[in-house]
Amino acid sequence: MALIMVTGGARSGKSQFAESLAMKYGGYSVLYIATSIPFDDEMKERVRRHKERRPKEWDTVEAYNGIRDIIRSIDKKAVLLDCLTVMVSNLLLEIDMTWEEKNLEDVDRAEEKISAEVDGLITASKENDKDVIIVTNEVGMGLVPEYKLGRIFRDISGRMNKKIAENADYVYFMVSGIPLEIKNKNNRLF
Repeated sequence: MALIMVTGGARSGKSQFAESLAMKYGGYSVLYIATSIPFDDEMKERVRRHKERRPKEWDTVEAYNGIRDIIRSIDKKAVLLDCLTVMVSNLLLEIDMTWEEKNLEDVDRAEEKISAEVDGLITASKENDKDVIIVTNEVGMGLVPEYKLGRIFRDISGRMNKKIAENADYVYFMVSGIPLEIKNKNNRLF
């Protein structure tokens, strides 16, 4: 079974491509882990559209922590987590809402907690007999955020993406709806 990462910019087709992979590997035996918390009408509409697009036979769990235990507890052929960067954002805000006042030690402690959650996700994906597909945003190719929380989020998300990519069997980078395979466990150059 494989750990597959799908990354790219906003609205690049990551989710749709990941859903096609989930259908390929799991058919109708898929658990979709939705990490968002729809606070406003825009996010509620995005969630509605995502649900509408997915096969009705897929099970959905809304969660951004305890992912390791969720993956371990299900009997599905594939798991699709959408998305890692939203998960990181939720974990960061769960820890504290006053990041503008925090020092580097506070940030390091927060990152350790988030990293432990990501490590659990990786471990569960490697020890279970199912394909795990993780959608995430590439956050390091844009401008440096002018506010502290944005920089903290970007840095932690970038390091979590790196961690997933290092452990993934396959990594796809989406560009304008086109998947580019940038890592394949069978064709490693390094």
